Amino acid sequence: MASHKAGVNDLESYWLPFTANRAFKAAPKLFTSADGMYYRTPEGREVLDATSGLWCSNAGHNRPRIVAAIQKQAAVLDYAPQFQLAHPAAFELSNRLIDLAPQGFSHVFYCNSGSEADDTALKIALAYHRARGQGTRTRLIGRERGYHGVGFGGISVGGIVSNRKTFGMLIPGTDHIRHTHDLARQQWSRGQPAEGAEFADDLERLVALHDASTIACVMVEPVAGSTGVLVPPKGYLERLRAICDKHGILLIFDEVITGFGRLGTAFGSQYFGVTPDLITMAKGMTNATVPMGGVMAREGIFDAIAGATAPGGIELFHGYTYSGHPLACAAALATLDTYKEENLFQRCAEMAPYLESQIHALRGTRHVEDIRNLGLIGAVQLEPRAGAPGARAMEVFTRCFEQGVLIRVTGDTIAMSPPFIVERAQIDRIMETLRAVISALD
Repeated sequence: MASHKAGVNDLESYWLPFTANRAFKAAPKLFTSADGMYYRTPEGREVLDATSGLWCSNAGHNRPRIVAAIQKQAAVLDYAPQFQLAHPAAFELSNRLIDLAPQGFSHVFYCNSGSEADDTALKIALAYHRARGQGTRTRLIGRERGYHGVGFGGISVGGIVSNRKTFGMLIPGTDHIRHTHDLARQQWSRGQPAEGAEFADDLERLVALHDASTIACVMVEPVAGSTGVLVPPKGYLERLRAICDKHGILLIFDEVITGFGRLGTAFGSQYFGVTPDLITMAKGMTNATVPMGGVMAREGIFDAIAGATAPGGIELFHGYTYSGHPLACAAALATLDTYKEENLFQRCAEMAPYLESQIHALRGTRHVEDIRNLGLIGAVQLEPRAGAPGARAMEVFTRCFEQGVLIRVTGDTIAMSPPFIVERAQIDRIMETLRAVISALD
């Protein structure tokens, strides 16, 4: 296309992420404001947010404490470099996060997104083994259907085909264990499926293939989100932890979605009672108001890396211009205050059974072949149209938007993750809209 001089309202120049750009620009869906549980379109129409934006606005939109904290911080300290320098809020936030974390965590490394957090965690795992004299441990293990952001590390250990197929060989020395979903045995499970703990044993297959001395880490989402909400079978994560311990492999939990209350606990690891070695986080960390991510490391990891570094030397040659950004730290501190003052993690836990009952009431609806849930996360899997995978779910997305409900679609699965302030009547509206829209489809 020939170049042109764009006007302020011209849609052509913006290349939207994870979007069918040509289709979007033919029929754009725009938001101009948000408050509480609702977005507003340029026409002033309200759209109920059933997805917390992108799994991230856990406390709802336009929260006064968070807005005020960002505004105040911008007027006091707009930016502070973090290479050989720092600012007090980054230390305060680190201590608050360690207090929230499972027992045994000691250090926080900051970045700007879940993608960066996942790549950072992989690098920390490699540095840890090297510092301990086990530099042969370089292999990175992920899981089929896993999503760990869009950096080259994340898509290499990730297992979503569309995110990988365009970009060549990716990082060498990665491998994948099988995913946890088995529709034949797990269909219509409420919460964690009873069947499938043995899928964790697939890690033993990779140990036998590559030898444990070559494997640095295994990265998994406690609940796989972007692939269509795959809930871990009972005993699965415990089994994976035991196998990692047996072979000296670090276990990384990607808690970009499950962190900050989504399962009713601060982190998903606390919900499942399984403690990893590294936790990655983002999204709900600042209620999505300012980009921020991070990695929490258990006790001993920083000390091992520091102990292998000469006094006065840089322990880890890694970081970002915006690591620990003052505005992000202010937003995160105010977000943690909001979660605590309004008891939102507990509210999430209390609302989860109602979401479960209402979403499973969609069983028997035309085209629905499975339903999955945990905490304030729900998924409705649709039968795909012959020769057109994903088309039916995308049509549901468009029609729900037209009827004032925002859902999320991945493949032929509809995902929901409403803010923790959601009311029962709003859950009812989400499900009623879904039932009507799905039933009306071919």
